[in-house]
Order: sequence, then structure tokens, then C-alpha cells
Amino acid sequence: MSAPTPELAEGGAPADAPLALVRNRTFDEIAVGDNASLQRTLTAQDIQLFAVLSGDVNPQHLDAEFAASTRFHGVIAHGMWGGALISAVLGTRLPGPGTVYLGQTLRFLRPVRVGDTLTIRVTVATRDAAKKRLTLDCRCTNQAGEDVIEGEATVLAPTEKIERPAATLPEVRLHAPGDGLPRLLAHVKPLGAIRVAVVHPCDALSLGGALDARAAGLIEPVLVGPRAKIEAAAQAAGLDLAGIAIEDAPHSHAAAARAAALAGARDVEALMKGSLHTDELMAAVLDAAAGLRTGRRLSHCFLMQTPAYPRPFIVTDAAINIAPSLEEKADIVRNAIALAQAVGVATPRVALLAAVETVNPRMSATLDAAALCKMAERGQITGGVLDGPLAFDNAVSAAAARIKGIESPVAGQADVLVVPDLESGNMLAKQLEYMGDAASAGIVMGARVPIVLTSRADSRAARIASCAIAVLLAHRWRTMPP
Repeated sequence: MSAPTPELAEGGAPADAPLALVRNRTFDEIAVGDNASLQRTLTAQDIQLFAVLSGDVNPQHLDAEFAASTRFHGVIAHGMWGGALISAVLGTRLPGPGTVYLGQTLRFLRPVRVGDTLTIRVTVATRDAAKKRLTLDCRCTNQAGEDVIEGEATVLAPTEKIERPAATLPEVRLHAPGDGLPRLLAHVKPLGAIRVAVVHPCDALSLGGALDARAAGLIEPVLVGPRAKIEAAAQAAGLDLAGIAIEDAPHSHAAAARAAALAGARDVEALMKGSLHTDELMAAVLDAAAGLRTGRRLSHCFLMQTPAYPRPFIVTDAAINIAPSLEEKADIVRNAIALAQAVGVATPRVALLAAVETVNPRMSATLDAAALCKMAERGQITGGVLDGPLAFDNAVSAAAARIKGIESPVAGQADVLVVPDLESGNMLAKQLEYMGDAASAGIVMGARVPIVLTSRADSRAARIASCAIAVLLAHRWRTMPP
């Protein structure tokens, strides 16, 4: 008989270590009091995946708004998620491969929330030598040492030794069919198309983006630029401009000025960048003669969605403000809150990013983050919940925040990620897009009209999504200007 191993998983590995081998302990090798365990930290993806597998789509587990109104005041895991972890201990550690489940009782004592770390332990309570049966006490304990599940399992223990390499499981990514561009278009289309000045669309990409958005029922484009160049680009790309208004302007500078004037006169409700430099367009927007300036700094927002995160989120500013001051960051935050509210987040959670989550006088990003939080406390920034400084992992991972002892209404569930400067924001957004399979839409906030700011590398879907966001903002601002 082997001695109990109270702090180790089967095979001598720590309880939270992945198994390279799965091996069993036969009935004759098991004594009363022997135990094994594993640890698991609950993620939002765990809840979603369990819902997919089980078909249990109870909104208590999946709908944050509904869950907030319940007795648990937030999303909790399915109870049987913990039961499945008990099965994992029995099937891989004690007794291990060859075990036959005969029965299981469970009592659910406390809710399990995203970021909670459970220790799942099974302990041999009785042996039936004649039938080779074991009863095992089963217990799931959270990081605070509180029991969340308890019960008893009855199993038929294996009688022959088994040792096998652990299976390599496939990576699973969840894609909700109602999310992303189709869901956004379904929400926006009933609002109707808006007139949009497309500034200097003298190449196939910018012309094609405008026509795609028109075909999607989002915009009625007004093409502003040299007529001959626009028509030549359309002909070369095989694009039909029939029925589309063209405002002739001799060059890109004149096109930007004319488009800004159209927006200032309310002849169009949004601007869309074509084949001209961003600085040229922004200069025309900021010209006092255009009448588009507000009391806020212009800033860019990437609205992004990635399979690795359970909700859309905003990254700002990654395209306009190179090294924003504290005052400019305050406007960047205000603009992002306005965008989040326009897309349906009533009180967005704003994470002020830095390299660390503590205030360090030698790191200006941490000082700015702390000051912005104080400004929000004093009512200088309204409409959202701010916290910072937060490192990126703490902003998007409840588990990472919990490990570092961070208690925050923002950590692990941020709707807005405010970066320290343009370089870090641009790298973050592009990493998410190219390595994190993120979909994105780009919009400039802070003017009297939304400005669709796309890149030559943007996909067709990104261009359409950006126009859809502009439609939402334009309709919102008809009655509530920025």
C-alpha cells in the first residue's frame, strides 16, 4: 500500500501541473486516506465552453447584465463545472485510468466566479475488497479556503496497471455566430444610411470601401476629390459610380477642406478618409473655419473583438496623439466613454494601462493613470468607471488581477484600454489584430461628426464595421451632440 500524498497530484507532480503521463493506482495499491488533487482557475471562456457542451444557457452564467440583478450580483459558473473537475481527478489521478464511475453526490455550498481558483481534492473514505469498490470524499475549495462543493463518489477501481502519455488536446476558440460584423450590421441597418463625405478616394481601396458600405445600406457617399482621378481609379478597378455624388476638388488639401466644410454645414454627417495622409485630413477638421471643433481633443479609437476576450473593447489612442499630456489623456478617456456608450455599454469600465499596476514616480504613465482616477472621483470625467495604473494582464484577466491581490471593478473586465502613448497603442492593436485574430473598426472622436479612419491594410469587414460605428454615432449625436 502506498502512503498518502496530501499535497501532491498522482505521480508526484504539483496539484496544478499538467500531466505528461496518466497512470493509475490499482485497488490493491490504494489505502483509506489516500488523496489526489488538481487546481483550476475559472475563466469566462470556461463558462462559455461548458455552456456549449452542456446546452445550459441559463443567463445567470452568460448574461452579465441579467446576472448583476440576481442574488449573486454577477456571473457565476455552472455548478457541474466543478463536478466535471472532480471527474477529472478520479479519471486521471486517483484511481486514474481504468476507473469506472458508479455514483456521485454533490452539494453546492458557494458560487464560483470568474477568477476564482479551485482546489479539487478526492480522498479515499472506504474500500470494498470483494467488489473492488471505493468511496471517495470529494471537495472543491476556493482560494480563500472556503468549501464551494462537497460530495461523495463511488467508483470501481482498476485492477491492472495503466500508464499512457497524456493526450494532446486541440486548442479551442469560441466564435459566437451572432457576434462581430453581422450582429453590428443587424443593429445599425434599421437606423438608415447617413451621408458621408469620402475624402480624396483616388484609389481602389478607398473607393471600394465606400461602395461596400453603401451596398451594406450604411452610407450615401459623397466623393470629394479630383473628379478625373476618382473616375479613372473606378474604371481601373471595375467599380460603378453611377448615382454617386462627386464634389470636384483639385487636390487632396482642397478635398479635405471641402469635406470639412460640408460636415460643418451639416450637408454630411460623417467623414471618411480616402487616399490622403491622416494629418492632412485632421488639419482640415481642426481649421476653425470648418466649424467642427468642440472643446475636446481629437482622438482615435479602435473598437476591437477577439475570441480570447468575452466582450468587444476599445483601444485608445493608437493613431493620432503621439505622446498625450494628462489633459489630453482626459479627453481621450472622455471620447472613449462616449463611443462605448454609443455601442451600448451604459457605464464602461476604463483601464488606464501602464507597465505596472503600482504608482511609480519614475514612470509617468502610472502618475497620469492615478491622476485620471482622481479626476473621475471629483467628477471631472464622467460616464465611466476608471482604474489604474493597470498592467495589460490585470486589465483583461480576472485571474491575473486576483493573483496580484488587485480588487477592482475594472480589472479583468475592461471595456476600454487607454494606452500611455501612440506607439504602445499602435503595437497593441496590431498585435491583437494579426496574432490575436481580432476584428477591428477605427473611428476618430472629439469632432462634431465621426471620422472613419481606415488603413490601407484594413480588411473589407473592418471598413464596413467602421462605417457602421459612424452611423451609430451620427444618429446618437443628432439629438445629443458630443
